[in-house]
Amino acid sequence: MTAEMMAPAWMHEQITAEEYESWSEEQCAGIEIVDGMVVVSPSASKRHNRLARILANVLDAASGPEWNADTDFDVRLQDVPLTNRRPDVVVYRADTIDITPTRPEHVLLVAEVVSPGSETTDRIVKVDQYAKAGIGFYWRIEQAATGVPLVYTYVLDPATKTYRDGDVFAGVLKAAAPFPLEIDLGQI
Repeated sequence: MTAEMMAPAWMHEQITAEEYESWSEEQCAGIEIVDGMVVVSPSASKRHNRLARILANVLDAASGPEWNADTDFDVRLQDVPLTNRRPDVVVYRADTIDITPTRPEHVLLVAEVVSPGSETTDRIVKVDQYAKAGIGFYWRIEQAATGVPLVYTYVLDPATKTYRDGDVFAGVLKAAAPFPLEIDLGQI
């Protein structure tokens, strides 16, 4: 069996934004585009998906009418070379719900739930990419062995386009403005 039989040709060539936009929703699911190259993301665990969904639901309820929180869609970080990331949770301006692609200026916060196999990407690579794109807040959720997730928060320094460390929460998350609530992540 050759590599061509195992993976379509487009997975071995740099693609453009125009090519990507011509693909079906099914083709785009489960992949990200980094520097024009397709990166296949393995399916997340049930625990991972549950944590992302609960976090999105709570952030959506807390964010008011100006903001939406959702899961599983692309954020276009740059057009050339094409870089689309698919964060686990995205908080974005409600008035941009029908604008495609979602761009960094539409986004307030991205959250990534770290899973085995995504540690380096979520802890280092995505942090840098989201900061350079100008997304104001990044949350990294670690699934601790105790079952109580740890939430690491980062705040963008617009002058340097880097994140500075924010607070770390365990069990109960007291979200900063515009999210004035407590999230009990210990019940997941």
